Amino acid sequence: MRIVIRYFFRGLRLVLAPVMLISEKLSTPKSVERSKAEQAEVDRACDKLALYQFRTCPFCIKVRKEMARLGLDIERRDAQLDPERKQELKEGGGRVKVPCLRIENDDGRVEWLYESDDINAYLHRRFGAA
Repeated sequence: MRIVIRYFFRGLRLVLAPVMLISEKLSTPKSVERSKAEQAEVDRACDKLALYQFRTCPFCIKVRKEMARLGLDIERRDAQLDPERKQELKEGGGRVKVPCLRIENDDGRVEWLYESDDINAYLHRRFGAA
């Protein structure tokens, strides 16, 4: 019975994945507008950030939409399909859970921020006052 349930949900994910990705494309908001100097400063700050994600995770999609709305070019690391990224997430953050934002501070200290609402709040606090 477990195998039937497992294959049912795998099949369901295969059907829903393209729908979720198309929905993300169609509903992604427009980016805030900044001057070139302001955007360059934001881009430099984003160089110290990385989002560990799964492509079709609804919570990851939520974070990616907020990144698009704020005009952030944050590196995306696929922890589902890339075993090296998955290992980095496990070793650095302590668990394989997405979304997770890796934040490298100016002093070299690295923080791992989990939960889509917490990540979105952090991004809005840091970059939202445009």
